[in-house]
Amino acid sequence: MATHATTIVPRFGELDPYNHVNHAAYVSYFEAARCVALESADLALPDLSDQNVQIVVTNLEVRFREPATARDTLRVETELAERRRASTRWQQRIIREADDAVLVEANLVAAICDNDGKPRRPPPDLMGKLEALLAG
Repeated sequence: MATHATTIVPRFGELDPYNHVNHAAYVSYFEAARCVALESADLALPDLSDQNVQIVVTNLEVRFREPATARDTLRVETELAERRRASTRWQQRIIREADDAVLVEANLVAAICDNDGKPRRPPPDLMGKLEALLAG
């Protein structure tokens, strides 16, 4: 599975005075889509926490191309670009479904930590399960 897709419809409270989705809302959309993608790989965050594992964003770069509005249905595409020893690199895109326009792109790095936020080696099964999200 190279790309995981999550559909999001903007809510009124996420709009700015210009009827555009507020820039901060996109970060929440990316986070929600990563959580859904992880769940699809049998890596639900509450289950990871029970194993003393957290996946913590350590770097986030966002590029805004075009605004989304209240009338748009958005598709958030999530790919795991790279697995490292104790971190992962992700690529995400928000696409307007009506015309397949790429509105926002994100690249991020997430570290594997314990529940206290200290870096740790991932459990062996974690990296294996992430394979399902690794881009071809």
